[in-house]
Amino acid sequence: MGAFLGGIVADFARHWPLYVSIPVVAALIGYGTKLVAIRMMFQPVEFLGVKPFFGWQGIVPKRAARMASIACDTMTEQLIKPAEVVARLDAGRIAKEIEKPLLSAVEDIVREVAAAYQPGLWESLPVRVQRLVIERVQHESPRMVAAVLDLIKSDVDSVFDLKGMVVTSLVKDKRLLNRIFQEAGAREFKFIARSGLVFGGAIGVIQMVAWVLFKFPPIMPVFGLFTGWFTDWLALRMIFYPIEPRKYFGVTWQGLFLKRRAEVAEAYGSLIAKEIITPHNVIEAILHGPLSDRVLALIQRQLDRELGRRMKPLLVFAVGSRKYQDMKLAIASQIMSRLPETMRYIEDYATDAMDIRNVLVSKMKQLTPREFERLLRPAFEQDEWILIATGAVLGFAVGEAQVLLLEHLAG
Repeated sequence: MGAFLGGIVADFARHWPLYVSIPVVAALIGYGTKLVAIRMMFQPVEFLGVKPFFGWQGIVPKRAARMASIACDTMTEQLIKPAEVVARLDAGRIAKEIEKPLLSAVEDIVREVAAAYQPGLWESLPVRVQRLVIERVQHESPRMVAAVLDLIKSDVDSVFDLKGMVVTSLVKDKRLLNRIFQEAGAREFKFIARSGLVFGGAIGVIQMVAWVLFKFPPIMPVFGLFTGWFTDWLALRMIFYPIEPRKYFGVTWQGLFLKRRAEVAEAYGSLIAKEIITPHNVIEAILHGPLSDRVLALIQRQLDRELGRRMKPLLVFAVGSRKYQDMKLAIASQIMSRLPETMRYIEDYATDAMDIRNVLVSKMKQLTPREFERLLRPAFEQDEWILIATGAVLGFAVGEAQVLLLEHLAG
């Protein structure tokens, strides 16, 4: 026994740089497999290779629709409702903010529609009469817009699909979807990579001792496989579990992502408010989204109510009942097409009034730990096994290379 131990000590003294490299390489395996796993989650954004089997697309962009839907479910069911997005907007203030560009747009609309439907009659009218018609429509327009906005606010769900808007934005812009997960989990991704060094190095020490004692070639690839698999699995567990704080050997531990709730809420709320639920996107979704035909119907109804009672008899007499209906639809359609540009003037006011960022941040801080976990967990949960398996395969391959190197240098 003494001779056996003496031989091991002598061998270690002779080849110690080689043996010490084993835990170093194991630490690098742990670190490298984590970097590869993180990159595979988000890159490439589009499929690279030969479909359907030979190639890769980042897990998050590949599952963009599902990821966006999960993130949106949390957002719309627990954080913010469509009514909350528009409830703080004052219709009268908006009408006042857009009055100048709206009056200019209305003049163009009246001239275009009148010239299109009754060109001879419109041109034959005295300039004073044309001006009177335009001014009357202009006078009613701000009130009409305010009335339409009040109608939208009273039943916002019928004209605004918040979930559809968010999902469409994220599926269309997969890089933005990546950013949501990357920025919300920035520290967690750094922890995953760094943990590979620590866990890999610790396992490497055991690997070194086993090699020094037995010099059994399968030890290296098996340990490499275990290092790649176990460090990936453990790092993911430490990010999300336990959901509630628990004590382990006198030390309190909670999943890192859950422990950073306040910080994550700030980053998440800022990104959503800046990139997705913006006044511009909300206005576009209401005016051009899948429910926009209902907004058009509201504008037509309001046209009838505001303008029809004063000008309808004259217009019907001049162009006929059928053409009057067509003109009303044409005016409403043109108002719809011009509103996005006109409403651009209220974006600063709307950003302050809606205050989406602070609404999201305060609501996120009220989520339970289990609800909060669902913000980032889907990015790891979907196809998580692929990431862990990739770490194991890479670890096994490096272990095989270690055997060849050790045998070559020792020989």
